[in-house]
Amino acid sequence: MDRLKNKVVIITGAAGGMGAAEAKLFAQQGAKVMATDIQEEKLEQWVLQAKEEGLTIDYLKHDVTSETDWQLVVNKTIALYAKIDVLVNNAGIFPGFMDGEQTSKELWDKVIAINLTGPFLGCKACIPYLKKAGGGSIVNIASIAGLVGGNGVAYSSSKGGLRLLSKDLAVTLAKHKIRVNTICPGAVLTPMTENVLQLPGMDETIKNMSPQARVADAIEIAWGALYLASDESLFVTGTDITIDGGAVAR
Repeated sequence: MDRLKNKVVIITGAAGGMGAAEAKLFAQQGAKVMATDIQEEKLEQWVLQAKEEGLTIDYLKHDVTSETDWQLVVNKTIALYAKIDVLVNNAGIFPGFMDGEQTSKELWDKVIAINLTGPFLGCKACIPYLKKAGGGSIVNIASIAGLVGGNGVAYSSSKGGLRLLSKDLAVTLAKHKIRVNTICPGAVLTPMTENVLQLPGMDETIKNMSPQARVADAIEIAWGALYLASDESLFVTGTDITIDGGAVAR
């Protein structure tokens, strides 16, 4: 229960789904967690419950596309816990399987802003504090859509870009003992995917993407993030961990 003992962690997109699962698991493993999301009320509900259960978690409303908001998150985290050891860029949106013709510039800009620019801003804001801490870990939550095509042009582009952002940072930050890795989940049961699964025939289609013929639970992604955040992965950087039930093995 102490794989992250005394580590200070920022996790975005933590109102539900993978972000909430990661934040709870990390806190259970001894971390001090700052959970953030644009959906403040939803975030507040589970965080207050977690605090009553004795977990060290605080929260802030946070627009990941805002450099000002990122500075507020960093400042609040430092004020509470005096350092930052881990950043998990989990916040993201999936607009659907729109191809290049169907995708408006407005939608493209929105997806890139949240899924790629947001993590970039988070890394930029946190790196000075990771250096001060003597090293740390950045975990970027991408997708198998960043590995293979056919998942919507804007979404795939944003997640592919996030993978390469991670690799570039991994190379330049290695000398500071800062590791940067990416998790590429397949289909995961989260509030974001529930609406997609309800579309006619989509539930069966998505389940059949994986040889395991099922959708992952959010905790299964959180376990991977826990490994990358912990000192168990000290020699792991610049890599992708694919958690997809074998979908891209086909």
